[in-house]
Amino acid sequence: MDIAEMTEDAERLMLANRVFAEPVTVDGTTIITAARVGGGGGSGSGPAEDGGQGEGNGGGLGFTGRPAGAYVIADGVVSWKPAVDVNRAVTVAGVVLVAALATVRALWARRGLGRRS
Repeated sequence: MDIAEMTEDAERLMLANRVFAEPVTVDGTTIITAARVGGGGGSGSGPAEDGGQGEGNGGGLGFTGRPAGAYVIADGVVSWKPAVDVNRAVTVAGVVLVAALATVRALWARRGLGRRS
């Protein structure tokens, strides 16, 4: 795969329908879901360094997507409803809890409250 083919593939993948889904209307309310997408790619080329046979080249292209939320259109009013990433929320809560416990322990040790006579 050459650089032109990779560029064409990237253009096909980076369309608006990868971010916004087709609108869905139910009972007069329209919902348009949205995703947060990202990606990257790279390629290389050149002769083999060790003087061996053939030429070296390579390439790669990757994309990822996560739900971001949805636009809700009801009665002529547009509102944004963010998606809740439960795994991220639990991870952040755990990190905050560990940091709080470490801070309390350090304060207790500094004031000598952890020692018994």
